[in-house]
Amino acid sequence: MTGQSRVGGLAFAAMLLSGYPPNRLTAQDPWPVLDHASQTYQTIANLSADFVQVVANPMIGAPDTTRGRLYQMRPSRFAMRFTDPKGDRIVADGRYLWLYTPSTTPGQVIRSRIPEVGTTGPNLIGQFVERPRERYTARYVRSDSLADGVADIVTLKPKTGDQPYSAATIWIRRDDGLVQRMEIAEASGQDRTVVLTNLKVNAGVPGREFTFSPPAGVRVVDQ
Repeated sequence: MTGQSRVGGLAFAAMLLSGYPPNRLTAQDPWPVLDHASQTYQTIANLSADFVQVVANPMIGAPDTTRGRLYQMRPSRFAMRFTDPKGDRIVADGRYLWLYTPSTTPGQVIRSRIPEVGTTGPNLIGQFVERPRERYTARYVRSDSLADGVADIVTLKPKTGDQPYSAATIWIRRDDGLVQRMEIAEASGQDRTVVLTNLKVNAGVPGREFTFSPPAGVRVVDQ
């Protein structure tokens, strides 16, 4: 699996608020859950979390599992620093999105300009909870027990065909509205699962996490 397919449509990522009253939620209505997550997202200036990502592609073979630390600073700074495979990085510095995966494509970094308008920016989580009523149809799936509480599971389908995925199922923590898990059915045919733990909201993120300088001798490929 190439580094580009591993991170695929992840040019995106994050959230906080108080819990909503139980009588606002019914198993048939996903919108109180999504409204809560959207309100939480609006309060978040920065976020960091440990992640485990699993990409499954039936055409390739065994799922590809990666780990690391994710960082976000709204509106357009984002980073995934991989510890496994060590040294792989995705960095959005506010102007460019850099994809550097020496574990699979040594000697090369892919650089893409971040659109100034028309998207949620490089935002893994925000793409699902920012203006969800405008952008998705939604279905409440069920509740699920987590190590630190209860989550409500909602499946989203884009209203337009310009997204790199056909559906996404997200786990939203009931107490604070944070998204903790995403299962994404990508247009490429692969399925991506991202699980976040040790979330820290509005605790500050060092600016160095959102900078990237190509190592000496590495070729920059613009897309």
